[in-house]
Amino acid sequence: MCELFGISSNHPVALTMSLEEFARHGSPERSTRDGWGIAYYHGRDVRLIKDTAPAASSEWLGFVAGHCLRSPTVLSHIRHATQGDVCYSNTQPFERELGGRRHVLAHNGNLADIRAAVDLSGGGFRPIGDTDSEWAFCALLQRMAPLWRDPARLPDLDRRLEVFSGFAAGMRQLGPANFLYADGDALFLHADRRRQADGRIVPPGLWRVERECAPDSPGHPEIAGAALETERQRVVLAASVPLTGEAWHPMARGEVVALRQGRIVARSDGESSAQG
Repeated sequence: MCELFGISSNHPVALTMSLEEFARHGSPERSTRDGWGIAYYHGRDVRLIKDTAPAASSEWLGFVAGHCLRSPTVLSHIRHATQGDVCYSNTQPFERELGGRRHVLAHNGNLADIRAAVDLSGGGFRPIGDTDSEWAFCALLQRMAPLWRDPARLPDLDRRLEVFSGFAAGMRQLGPANFLYADGDALFLHADRRRQADGRIVPPGLWRVERECAPDSPGHPEIAGAALETERQRVVLAASVPLTGEAWHPMARGEVVALRQGRIVARSDGESSAQG
């Protein structure tokens, strides 16, 4: 299945994606060979880099590694195609403008019959490609749009969490639905189930770890496939599988958290939300 990776930090992070381990997740020998992408937030806007080549052989991965791009919020996706051709428009993460800022989503899973289950005709968002993931993204933005009518006002975090949680609960009925979603203010995580190494489709669909340390301290391990270079940092990492030797927390099915500046600021069990 696809691989997800996200970061929320209190300082801009230099994410170096040149290390061999992360690239191997997108090698032709692995199932995740159908392209990759990474989104870096810069305030309300996003620098988005995507390629249809496997991560292990992509020239763009070298570009990312060589330019030391920094951001406090990063979302990355390595694709295993289940719906849609291998092409740029089907490569994640996906992004759209809403409320005067870029919204970004990456999905791991397979949402069967989403086109029959979710009607997009009443909203202003349409897929460019033909994946279930982009269809789901358009459905989410359709739900979020009423909250973002005034670009000068940031919608209440609890309301956004409520909408995202309700959306994700509906997607879980269609198939595995692990999501990373960001709106330029918060990074939202939703965990479901995924295909594990033994072939079973079961939780956890996402793992996370919280860290606060200086970059040269013993508690600052290197991520497999990414080097974090910054001053003393507070950071939350989320991924499909643990990427370091730290004690990663397996997220429960239906669990939703909102991250801001390297902290969990709100959470939900899929039914209700509470500030954290």
